[in-house]
Amino acid sequence: MTEDNWTGPTPAVVLVRPQMGENIGAAARAMWNFGLDRMRIVDPRDGWPNPKANAMASGAGRVLDNAGLFQTVPEALGDCTYVFATTARGRGLTKPVMTPERAMEHARALMAQGQKVGIMFGPERAGLENEDVARANAIISVPVNPEFPSLNLAQCVLLVAYEWRRLATDTLPEVMEMAKTEFAEAIEVEKLGDHFEQRLEEAGFFFPDHKAPGMKINLRNMWSRMALTRADVQTLHGALRQLVRRQGRDG
Repeated sequence: MTEDNWTGPTPAVVLVRPQMGENIGAAARAMWNFGLDRMRIVDPRDGWPNPKANAMASGAGRVLDNAGLFQTVPEALGDCTYVFATTARGRGLTKPVMTPERAMEHARALMAQGQKVGIMFGPERAGLENEDVARANAIISVPVNPEFPSLNLAQCVLLVAYEWRRLATDTLPEVMEMAKTEFAEAIEVEKLGDHFEQRLEEAGFFFPDHKAPGMKINLRNMWSRMALTRADVQTLHGALRQLVRRQGRDG
């Protein structure tokens, strides 16, 4: 038996009796995508090391290089003080059942207290056995389609790893990517509105006269709803000027 050294503040991902090297490699890639690097492999069907796993890891080979190899689940969980088991079906066991989000929130709180956390993932064909789940403190259950609850091993690892990473970052849920520009100031939008009103006035758009004030207010309201950038304003000014020039030539 070889064993990884627990040095970083991340949980151990324990793959229990994985069957295909490709899935182990894909799981390693999913782990490393989200900053997890502690893999433990229990009794892999096709032996270890596995060249197919390395090929599939695609840049996450360091996770496989440092993976611990164990013969039994108790050995793999030996130094863990809290263990999660991932499963998509009821097991008839009295345990807390958590979503991946809640589980990783709890894992972070435990590890902040100095505890060592392990997360078990079962083999591809049927998942963890009840004997494995019985060794866990809590269950992680992904809210999948009940008509098709089976998840690929790497997919399940990715979902949990994503939640682990998400809780550690200050990434905003939405940002605006500015392409070499910035938002227009109110005065710039105001001048754009003036330009439009001038050109529309010249074209006879505001008709009949008694409706003109309301039409102008609607236009101003439309501009205020738009998150215009300075580039947008310049483009619209340029389009108006070109239309006037073209009208002059055609006239």
